[in-house]
Order: sequence, then structure tokens, then C-alpha cells
Amino acid sequence: MQARRVAFEVLRRVEAEGGYASDLLHARLGAKSAACEARSTAREVKGEAHDLGATREATRDRDVALATELTLGVLRWQRLLDFLLDKHTKKPVGEMDLEVRLALRLGLYQLRFLTRVPARAAVDESVELVKRYGKRSAAGLVNAVLRRAAGEQEKKKGQARVPVLPEGLPAAERLGIGWSHPTWMVERWLRQFGEEKTAALLEANNRAPRLCCRVHVEGRKEEIAAELRKMGMRVEAGQWLRASLTVGGGNPAESQAFRDGAISIQDEASQMVALLLDARKGERVLDLCAAPGGKTLALARQVGAAGSVVAADLHGNRLAAMREQLRRAGTENVGLVRLDGTVALPFRGQFERVLVDAPCSGTGTLARNPEIRWRLRPEDLADFHGRQVKLLSNALEQLKPGGQLVYSTCSLEPEENERVVEEVLAGRPDMQCVSGEEALRPQLSDEGAVKQLFDGRGFFRTFPREHGTDAFFAAVLERD
Repeated sequence: MQARRVAFEVLRRVEAEGGYASDLLHARLGAKSAACEARSTAREVKGEAHDLGATREATRDRDVALATELTLGVLRWQRLLDFLLDKHTKKPVGEMDLEVRLALRLGLYQLRFLTRVPARAAVDESVELVKRYGKRSAAGLVNAVLRRAAGEQEKKKGQARVPVLPEGLPAAERLGIGWSHPTWMVERWLRQFGEEKTAALLEANNRAPRLCCRVHVEGRKEEIAAELRKMGMRVEAGQWLRASLTVGGGNPAESQAFRDGAISIQDEASQMVALLLDARKGERVLDLCAAPGGKTLALARQVGAAGSVVAADLHGNRLAAMREQLRRAGTENVGLVRLDGTVALPFRGQFERVLVDAPCSGTGTLARNPEIRWRLRPEDLADFHGRQVKLLSNALEQLKPGGQLVYSTCSLEPEENERVVEEVLAGRPDMQCVSGEEALRPQLSDEGAVKQLFDGRGFFRTFPREHGTDAFFAAVLERD
């Protein structure tokens, strides 16, 4: 496997076809890609001059790690890379043919961020990529630009890698270039959070996120941790939850515990959303936007064999993947239904608990899904808001008196969070917001830390820098 070629092909499909890097890497590299970024960032990725005594498996692991680092690194730092490249070109990089700009970005990323990759290898491989993918006429340009960039990097060796930006730039433009985010997005966050918190958020979005597992089988946490360590992984207790593990140096998806459904790979904030619902034994639960299924599996465990979960989703292919996950876990109390939650729901009878983990902009997951920042447009938020209002309104009709519903997103945007809740509840005097603190408290390693997860209005909120998780929002609603 040629790591740079894999990264190039994945980046091309992300931009040309609208694919998602994590999905494309998994399809190309297999299960190892799920954890290779955590491994590669624990120690800097080395170049491709392999020890002759290295095993074939170790060589493949290094290639997988390098391909993943290059792909996600280029996506995270795309705007800064283009800004730096534009200093060496007559035509803006963004206006060049796709194959040319990807070769330039890959080359500069290695020169700037992977100091153990030899500059000659970074330049020469980028030139070969542009030739291989039908742009031989641009080989000279790629070679010249990257050699100039390499010379500039050599002069700055040992100095802080802070880009020199034009004087007098507005804060949003300065932060947007320096931390590689769209200006409009930074402007929103500056208004909402202020400069200090926004800068911390931007920095966190450009770091590899932690890899966490939810342990679904009570009493097996230490046994599973030992199994993962035996496979060569570093395993620590989760930062927040008693039933969570933080894993590095390997891929828990290759473990027997994962194959048996005893664990799932899931960010801790995402794990907390299902716990906020506080589902009890024997209850009937509706999971309205269920895929990919990590929360569904947790809810099924909570209600037990005497209870049931109806897991609904719009996309049949995602339900098929969930079906396999549930089969592997031996879970038999979940029924899968394909439907559009934005129209009236077809269920007879009501549910004690309802989860609406709504499709959203995903601005709380930019470290895991960096391509989102380049695709999202300001006007998309109004579209998400409209669909989320319909989802929540329809879901409330399925809630029994005295029942509880959790509405959640992995978004930082008020239009998708509290404003959805406020708009829907304005016409529902029978519904009220309640705190989820008591449901979550016993699940935490430090029960006293629960107040750090809720704001003054009782909404659940996490942030990457403050909590070491993805950014999530959740509201717990109760029907009179």
C-alpha cells in the first residue's frame, strides 16, 4: 500500500463526490483505520524508510497511520495550507485543477507538520502523484512550489510555526486563516463565545480526538480492559463515565469484546445522551434517528428483555448496518423501522421514553469530521432548524403522559439547539424542560462533576476543549 496515494484518492473523493473521509478510509484500509489516527498522533508519524527487520504487519500499520494522518491533517489545515501555497503561485490554489491542489496540499502538509518525513520525499512523491493522476503538465509547477516551500521551512527550522499574516486583519479572518476554519463560522463563534473560548475551540478542532469505548456489559470493564491491553493497546478509564474506556495504540474494533457487542466505539458525550433518557427496565422506547446505533444498543440494555426499543431511521443502508451490529451483540429487543421522522409517525400506542438525536450540521464534531467545515454554508442552518422542529414536534406526539424525551445534536449552533426546543415548546403547554443531572450523576466517575455538564437553563452541553469530548447539546423534556 502506498500511503500518499491512498490519502490522495480519499481526498479526491471527499471533494469531488462529497464523501466522508472516515468512511472512505475505513472502506480502503479496513478496520485498522478506526484507531490509527490516535496511534499516529501519540507519536509523530515517521517516514517510509522502514527497518528491514520490521514485520509486514508493522509496515502496514505505519502505512495506515500515515495515510490517515495525511488525509485528516490536510482537511483540518486546508485553509492555512492554501494561504501559504498562494505566496508561491501566480494563480490561487483554490482555482487550480483538483489533482494539482491536492498534490500541493499533501506536499506542504508533510513539510510543515511531519518533520520526520524527509523534504525530498514529500516533494518527489507529490510530483509523482500529479503525474499519475493525469496532470503531467503541472509536475514542474508542483515541484517548484514545494521546493520553495521546503526552503522556507528549512530557514525557519527550530522557530515557532506561526504563520505571518497581513497586519490589520479582523479577528475572524486572522483566526480563520491561522486555525483553518471558514471566516463566517469563526464570526458566529466570536459573537457567541468571545475570542478566548473561540480560539481554544478552533485549536481543539485541529487535534485528533480521543478514542473511547462504551462497555455495555456490567461487571466486564476490567476484563475487557485486560483483553485490549493484551492486544498491545493503552487503556485508561474514561474521563467522565464509569462504564467508559479511553483507548490508544490499537483498534478495539478488532477485539473479541467488540465482535460480541460488549463494547462500542463512541465518544463519551455521545454516550451520555443515551444515559440522560434514564430508560428503565420494561419500558418501551422510541429512538427516532437511530443510526449508526450506538445509543440504540445502550437503550436496549437499559430496558432489558422485558422492554423494547423501536429504532427508526430514514436510510435503509444505515439500518442494515445496525441490524448486523445488533445481531453481533445478541440484542433481540430492538425493532428496526425505516421512516421519515419529519412527517406524522405511524406508531400505535405511545412510548415511556423517546430519543431524538437529530441530524444536524455537526459543528461539534469538526475534529472527527473536518470536511464539514468546508461544506457547511450559513443558510444550511435554517434548513436544519426546520427539519429539527418537525422531528421534535412529531416525536412529542408519541410520548406518554409522565414520559420523558431527550432532544440532542452534535452542533454548537443555537438555531439547532435551544431555539428548536423553544419554538416547539411554545405551542405545547403540556411539556416542560427538566434537568438531566439526576439521571447522569450515578453514571459519572466523579458524581460531583455533574454540574460541569449543564448550563444555567438545565441544558446538557459539552465542548471539546473544556470536556475533552465532541460538542453535544441535549434537552430533557417531560410531558405532564
